[in-house]
Amino acid sequence: MNDRPSIPTRRLAADAAGVAEAARLLRAGDLVAFPTETVYGLGGDATDPAAVAKIFAAKARPRLNPLIAHLPDRAAALDRGAFDDHAQRLAAAFWPGPLTLVVPATVRTDVCALARAGLSSVALRVPASGLARDLLAQVGRPVAGPSANASGRLSPTSADHVLADLAGRIAAVLDGGDAPVGVESTVVACLGGAPRLLRPGGITRAAIVAVLGCDLAGDEAADPVRPAGPGLLASHYAPRARLRLDARHVEPGDAVLLFGADQPHGLDRAGAVVNLSPRGDLAEAAARLFAALRALDASGAAVIAVATIPATGLGEAIMDRLRRAAAPR
Repeated sequence: MNDRPSIPTRRLAADAAGVAEAARLLRAGDLVAFPTETVYGLGGDATDPAAVAKIFAAKARPRLNPLIAHLPDRAAALDRGAFDDHAQRLAAAFWPGPLTLVVPATVRTDVCALARAGLSSVALRVPASGLARDLLAQVGRPVAGPSANASGRLSPTSADHVLADLAGRIAAVLDGGDAPVGVESTVVACLGGAPRLLRPGGITRAAIVAVLGCDLAGDEAADPVRPAGPGLLASHYAPRARLRLDARHVEPGDAVLLFGADQPHGLDRAGAVVNLSPRGDLAEAAARLFAALRALDASGAAVIAVATIPATGLGEAIMDRLRRAAAPR
């Protein structure tokens, strides 16, 4: 990505002037990274194909991968899609929050076809971050917001992470501090029949099932080349180092990602070590995941050995990201 033209990237403060300038840039068709409660999104006007094309170019992202359109409130989101009873209940329970709903697009949908990857559905979210909703309200249009990083690489949870990947490629980043959730939104498709969990995330499977009163369908029929939602490519969220999951031993020079009190054999041979949560708290681990992987990747280790992490609750989202990060590239 370094051989492409560079533009100055501004860091905007999370105050009234910074939000107003970010909104102005987005309305003008420029790209602005902005904080949500999950990760930083790379914002562009979702109604403008030229702005959306800039997102794909900045990220070097496949155009068959749809983007989430972010809205400031539930009413604005409901106006862009056809919400069945399941989708209505999930929106009422979890918006604003880290949930993306994939629903049929309606004739009123102004999210452009490029942002929807040419699909008849649209991915919608109302973030919990007050700063993000303030920005979205000032823009007055749906804002496409995939994670603000190079495609397939680690998602950013701070403005510094954004600048490390995209400085010179976007107009600005609105610096709202560290993202508190740390993993992307849960994605649920409500396209007729049983709702499908496309991607685990900041809302747990159990919480969704409790609202729906029924189990979620799997996504065994998902197309690995043309996904129905964001973040579903087999290789995604990847550091440069190779990941070895459920590591029970450490090879000399490995970087090591720990969770809780368990320690793999030979930890003294590690080149770098980060514990996501020494007390075994999955919410803390999720919030620290991408920053920890970035730190271990920066150590220069060829391999990151990942200790066992329970795949329950938020652990399901953590392990989803780690499996995709470990997939063949």
